[in-house]
Amino acid sequence: MIWNDDFETLPREAIESLQLKRLQQTVEKVYAAVPFYRDSFNKLGIKPADIKSLADLQRLPFTLKQDMRDSYPYGLFAVPLEQIVRIHASSGTTGKPTVVGYTRRDIDNWTELMARSFVAAGTNRGDIIHNAYGYGLFTGGLGAHYGAERVGASVIPMSGGNTKKQLMIMQDFGSTVLTCTPSYSLYLAEAATEEGIDIRKLKLKVGIFGAEPWSEKMRQEIEAKLNIKAIDIYGLSEILGPGVGIECIEAQNGLHLWEDHFIPEIINPETGEVLPDGEKGELVITTITKEGIPLIRYRTRDITRLMKEPCVCGRTHARIERLSGRSDDMLIIRGVNVFPSQIESVLFSVEGVEPHYQLIVERDGNLDTLEVQVEVNEQTFSDEIKILQGMTNRIRKDIKDLLGVTCKVRLVEPKTIARSEGKAKRVIDNRRNES
Repeated sequence: MIWNDDFETLPREAIESLQLKRLQQTVEKVYAAVPFYRDSFNKLGIKPADIKSLADLQRLPFTLKQDMRDSYPYGLFAVPLEQIVRIHASSGTTGKPTVVGYTRRDIDNWTELMARSFVAAGTNRGDIIHNAYGYGLFTGGLGAHYGAERVGASVIPMSGGNTKKQLMIMQDFGSTVLTCTPSYSLYLAEAATEEGIDIRKLKLKVGIFGAEPWSEKMRQEIEAKLNIKAIDIYGLSEILGPGVGIECIEAQNGLHLWEDHFIPEIINPETGEVLPDGEKGELVITTITKEGIPLIRYRTRDITRLMKEPCVCGRTHARIERLSGRSDDMLIIRGVNVFPSQIESVLFSVEGVEPHYQLIVERDGNLDTLEVQVEVNEQTFSDEIKILQGMTNRIRKDIKDLLGVTCKVRLVEPKTIARSEGKAKRVIDNRRNES
C-alpha cells in the first residue's frame, strides 16, 4: 500500500525535474533572507542564478551543526517569527542546542511525510499506535503523532518513561504499532519479563524504531523478543524530524528517502568530495520545501550509501542503506576507525549475550585502550568460569578479526548497564575528559 501514489512513484526524470525547480527556489530564498547563506555564497562567488542543474549543487557550501549553534537561536530562520508556528530544538548535550522553526506549511509537509512513512511500514487507519518517542522539544513524539493522525490511526501519546505504565497501556489498549528508540524497545521487553508479561502475546505487529543507529543483529533480537516486524525510520531535527526516510515493509532493504522534499548526496567525510552512487560515505541533505529554516548541503555525519535501483514496493525514490554509524561517533583506537555498530554486530552473534553494552575508551600514557562491557543472561552468568572465559576470548578474537583492534572484554551480570528511555549511551570516551 502506498499513501501518495502521485509523488511516491514518480519516474526518476520527473523527480529530478521537480528537485531542480525546488532547489532553485530555495537557493533564491536563502540568499535573499538568510545573511549566513548570502555571505557564504558571496565568499565563493556564487549567485542563485548560477544554479542551472542539479550538478551545480556541488558548488554550494556545506552547512554544519556548528553553523546552527553559532546562529542560535534564530539566525538561520528564513521567515519572520510571526510566521513560525512551532519551535523544536536538539538536546544540546555537547553545546548550545540546534533550533528549528516550522511554518504551517512545514508542519503540513512533515505530517504528510510521516503519513507516507507509517503506510510504508505497514500501518493503516485501523491501527493503534503506541507512541513512546519523547514529546517536547525533541521532534520525535509530535512528528510521529501528527503523521499517525493523518493516516487515520488511533494514536496513544505515551511519550517516554514510566515503563510499567507503558506495558499496562499496551496490554489494555491493544496497541498494534510501537514507536520508540530500538534500545527502549528491548528495555520494554526486559521489563515485561520482570512483570510476568509475555510481550510476544500482545497485539503488536510492527515497531518503527529510530533516533539511534542499530545493527541488523539488534533488529533480529527485537523481532524475536517482541514478535514484530522491526522497521527502521530515519530523521534528524535539523532537517525535519522523523520521516526523512523509512524502510518499506515489503523489502526492508534500505530506507526510502523522500526526494521530492530532500536532495541527498554522499561525500567523503574527510575531503568533502561527492562520491558516486553506491559508494559509502557521509550523507548530506539539502531541504527543498522547508520555509522556516531551509538548509543547504547539511552534513548529517551519518554514514551510509545511496541505492537508486528499483524497489519491489513500487516506490521510486532513492534509498539509503541502514546507517553503519556516524562520522562523529567514530572512535579512532590506535589509528583504526571503529564504529559502535560494528562491535554490536559481533556481540549479538554470541549466544548468551544480552543486547546491552558499553564501550569504555581510556588513554594509558600514549596508548588508547578499549574495554567492551556486555551483559550476559542469568544462565550464562552462573556458568562455570571456563565457559565465561571462553565467551570472553571469542568476543575478543572476533573483534580483533573484524576490526584489527585488541580490546579488553568484560562480561557483566544482567541489568548492570544503565538503561535509557531515549537514546542509549553506548560510548564513554574518557579521553575527551582529559585536560
